[in-house]
Amino acid sequence: MYHLLIVDDEMHVIEGVKSDLDLAKNEISELYTAYNIRQAKAIFAEHRIDILFCDIEMPQGSGLELLAWVRENHLETEVIFLTAHADFKYAKQAIQLGSLAYLIKPALVDELEEVLTNAKQKISRHSELHRVNLLWTQNHHLIEERFWKDLLDQTIPSHEKEIREIATQRNFLYSETMTFLPVLISVQRWHQEFSMRDEKNLEYALKNSAKELIVQQVTSGQIIPIDRGQILVILYFETYTDELMEKLIRSCEDYIESCNHYFYCDLCCYLGTDGYLHEVLPIVQELIALDTNNVAFNNKVFPLNRKAVSSVQIQLPDMTVWSAMLKKGTKEQVVAEAAEFLENLVQTEELNANLLRQFYENFLQMTYFVLNLKGIQAHQLFCDEISLSLSGKATRSVTDLLAWIRHTVVKAMDQAEAVEQGTSVIASVKQYIAVHLDQAELSREDLAEHVYLHPDYLSRFFKKETGMSISDYLLQERVNLAKQLLCKSNMSIGSIAFSVGYSNFSHFSKMFKKVTNLNPNDYRQQHG
Repeated sequence: MYHLLIVDDEMHVIEGVKSDLDLAKNEISELYTAYNIRQAKAIFAEHRIDILFCDIEMPQGSGLELLAWVRENHLETEVIFLTAHADFKYAKQAIQLGSLAYLIKPALVDELEEVLTNAKQKISRHSELHRVNLLWTQNHHLIEERFWKDLLDQTIPSHEKEIREIATQRNFLYSETMTFLPVLISVQRWHQEFSMRDEKNLEYALKNSAKELIVQQVTSGQIIPIDRGQILVILYFETYTDELMEKLIRSCEDYIESCNHYFYCDLCCYLGTDGYLHEVLPIVQELIALDTNNVAFNNKVFPLNRKAVSSVQIQLPDMTVWSAMLKKGTKEQVVAEAAEFLENLVQTEELNANLLRQFYENFLQMTYFVLNLKGIQAHQLFCDEISLSLSGKATRSVTDLLAWIRHTVVKAMDQAEAVEQGTSVIASVKQYIAVHLDQAELSREDLAEHVYLHPDYLSRFFKKETGMSISDYLLQERVNLAKQLLCKSNMSIGSIAFSVGYSNFSHFSKMFKKVTNLNPNDYRQQHG
């Protein structure tokens, strides 16, 4: 529905138009009238006016003056002149000022309805165009972000000509001289445990802060989340200078400091070199590799063009000595020597991801070898949530690797000491048997898993410490419990058999008689 304003200094003209027009038929929901420019402007101030019927010659200002004012202040309004003057000069001025039509009084109803239809069609086209433009403005950054993601995922072919063609198709407009500089922001760790939802919220805050503290401080650009904990900033430059790079470094340093303080994380910024559109992907790949190999430093800015290429071959330590130290239980010294080796590499800036992984694998192999000698099942010892979490993060950085080493060595050696002391392991096995006597399938494998030992090792160790095999001890405990139940309860013999781990009554009677020389019923009669 449309709002119509009629402006004329002659009341009978206004009333005539009002009577001629079928408002409902012509989709007019509101009709306003004014007798001079001042009144018309007041109505514009209070209401939306879609269509204006206006006389040209009026006492307090001409319709042409009103049209000029409308074009400055209400561009969306369609103006139709309704005048008694057939002067070409007026018509020419009206057309120049953008009026839709120029009707001569008295206008026929068909003429009025025709120009109203034309006005509504033009308003509709303008409205649709405005809607499209608004959507484009609101979603342009999403279109741009999608373009960059497709380029980085190599959904878009990497050839210069094809990239430019697709950029044009998607209305990603840029000048031929424009260059782009990628900045990779990578979260190394959070200072506390967060849920996935909280982490996402913090990453959103990191993205907004990057826009404010990096992009807006240097130039314009686009921010793209590319992976968990990784954000890519693409900066746009018409003219790139060394001074801009220095300003960018300072902005990234400020950003890192702010994120440490407000968003509870350690992170690094990796600054690429500027290049044309088709050169961005290989630069980003270099930044990702730089981040992967940064296993030593936190909260730093790394400009790609200042990265030194090292040809030094690092010799990993011979862990034979460490293995011997672990066998003797000197866990603190092993941890200290591992930390010293890694920290020396950090100081020389020669440490990378591949070297860190090799060190981790060698240390893991050495630790498992020592545990195997002591009969401890490493895969059972380290299957808890904390151990798995630390192991999963061990090769991300020196900090994470040292945390894993300390945890692994302490837990391994504590268990080895418990085994060597013997009593605590045997007591744990006996307690486990007592709690699970009702389980028919209670095996030495179950017991070995409970104390992290190999089943064969546990069997030998148990017999050495107790003088009997595990199976004999288990039978003894089952029969002892059955004796007490036979003497002190009214339970049926079948129920007692089930309570001590026997589902077969005859087998229970056989094993009971083997130990006591009496069947269960006779035993109850003699001792009950």
